[in-house]
Amino acid sequence: MKALIETIVTQLVDYPDDIVVTETEEDAKVVYHLTVNQNDVGKVIGKNGRIAKAIRTVVYAAKSDTNKRIYLDIM
Repeated sequence: MKALIETIVTQLVDYPDDIVVTETEEDAKVVYHLTVNQNDVGKVIGKNGRIAKAIRTVVYAAKSDTNKRIYLDIM
């Protein structure tokens, strides 16, 4: 899942080396924290959050076989 997020976001940003995806697993959910360069935050979020919503939709659709909910947090 981390590779999928990195692959999508790498195409959107100017500083792909600054992309960091960390995973936090809890009882019923898995949270992925996406951190990008400060100059790229607007590109990842998009106008009215449209790009962020699209990224989340793809990640949620590609959910692994676990029964845990997946969340994507963009920082």
